[in-house]
Amino acid sequence: MSANLASTRPKTAAAQHPGENAAALRPHAEQAFADELAALAAQDDRPRPARWRLSPWAVATYLLGGTLPDGTVISPKYVGPRRIVEVAVTTLATDRALLLLGVPGTAKTWVSEHLAAAVSGDSTLLVQGTAGTPEEAIRYGWDYARLLAHGPSRDALVPSPVMRAMAEGMTARVEELTRIPADVQDSLITILSEKTLPVPELGEEVQAVRGFNLIATANDRDRGVNELSSALRRRFNTVVLPLPESAEAEVDIVTRRVEQLGRSLDLPAVPDGMAEIRRVVTVFRELRDGLTDDGRTKVKSPSGTLSTAEAISVVTNGLALAAHFGDGVLRPADVAAGILGAVVRDPAADRVVWQEYLETVVREREGWTDFYRACREVSA
Repeated sequence: MSANLASTRPKTAAAQHPGENAAALRPHAEQAFADELAALAAQDDRPRPARWRLSPWAVATYLLGGTLPDGTVISPKYVGPRRIVEVAVTTLATDRALLLLGVPGTAKTWVSEHLAAAVSGDSTLLVQGTAGTPEEAIRYGWDYARLLAHGPSRDALVPSPVMRAMAEGMTARVEELTRIPADVQDSLITILSEKTLPVPELGEEVQAVRGFNLIATANDRDRGVNELSSALRRRFNTVVLPLPESAEAEVDIVTRRVEQLGRSLDLPAVPDGMAEIRRVVTVFRELRDGLTDDGRTKVKSPSGTLSTAEAISVVTNGLALAAHFGDGVLRPADVAAGILGAVVRDPAADRVVWQEYLETVVREREGWTDFYRACREVSA
């Protein structure tokens, strides 16, 4: 017996109270880019898989950006190789789940959210992986008041985001899959291989309807990682998201994202801070690669990943400092403390790496004297 759980899914906040999410601190992708999604849907005349809001071509255009025939400009959500996005979108159009793999800060979560928004119009069917994520978060739970009063019943069942996605033909997301305990991870095997979720307490099962798929993200660099079993790994098509290939690409990513965050946080406008953004990106890339940009000097790498996401955080915080406590111009002093916090994760080992980099690279670099002094001041 198959259960139809579509009616058990609560409406999203946007559906319950139209317009109230305008003041949301962090709107969902389908809210923040609703105009772009609507423009794409209106002009998209290509074949769409079952229950997809857009065709695979339009989903890729939404992620990568472009100009539509009517002149509507679609902003890029992901800056990277086009083929990576095409493979990810194509995977979702099949019955294979998608695993986005990469080091921290390679936009795995960002890509996952926007893929779900473009495909299903809803990115909120999310399971956030942690060391304490229980099996119920992936399968289902129970309303214990109803369970004790009336025993196991459909009304007492609390479907997980994955179960809801199966019942409605939507895209579910599992973030940080490798942080979830291994025995909980493996609860996905039946879902991904058989496209069904048994509910033995009710003698029923939920069968996935057409349109259902799952996007998971994972990395193998952070501490606390639980390796995926070979049985689970085989159920995914894996797409590896690389770090930006060039400094220019990374500067572009940081600049675009900082502008978006600044608008959402209502930060006062700050004059061009491109010089400091380039410095932050240069420092992070050199320490990450263990080599200066000119290839002449080897440097030691700290224990942290120094990802693009961390560079975005450093610059955003620097803009806030410049706007609220400075003269309105982004200067080295505004980003120095943020860089120190990102680099020095291990106070003993990383501080030595940072001091050596300052003295052997930054101090000798032409035009970086003010940056060197600001970093020395916060590092003292």
